[in-house]
Amino acid sequence: MANYYDIDGILVEEEFVPVVFQKAINGVKIDESTEKGHVEQGSKTELPFWLAHELHMRQAVSIGVPACFNQKTRLEIQADAACVDLRSRCPYFYEFGCKLAPLCDKSIGLLLAYAFRIRYKEVLHKAHTTGFAAASKFLMLLTKEESYMYEAAQSSMAAFKKWRMGGPRLQRASILGRKRKPAE
Repeated sequence: MANYYDIDGILVEEEFVPVVFQKAINGVKIDESTEKGHVEQGSKTELPFWLAHELHMRQAVSIGVPACFNQKTRLEIQADAACVDLRSRCPYFYEFGCKLAPLCDKSIGLLLAYAFRIRYKEVLHKAHTTGFAAASKFLMLLTKEESYMYEAAQSSMAAFKKWRMGGPRLQRASILGRKRKPAE
């Protein structure tokens, strides 16, 4: 129930996915082109993930692979994952991919793992070494999940530097300063 009000979780499920209706459905109007209030079997459209998922569970639609996981994106990630602008394709690339993979294409999981492994190193390296001017350009390429990781890496580096530069490294425990009572 903790994720129920998670704004990022809600935004992930608002991403659109292509679907094909497996059954004819009466009494619905998905877009302006369906004037009859009837969707024919085999009709193709795009629906928000939360709706497509529910309809898929009821075997009313089959879910296709969205553009953010298409062959072009896969080839770009394989060529140089660190330079691909995943944010423009899908701000929640990893979380959306994890939710989508079991429903339409299991190979999305392999793509996510490969992209994350390559980009993880790059994100940590940039977080620890890049100045603000260069970082702002780099941040525009990162997904929400990668941005959180970047901020966490910068925060940990700042805490480490503060610890390293500040005061004594070892502090004497207060209990060690007390003398024992003499034995009688």
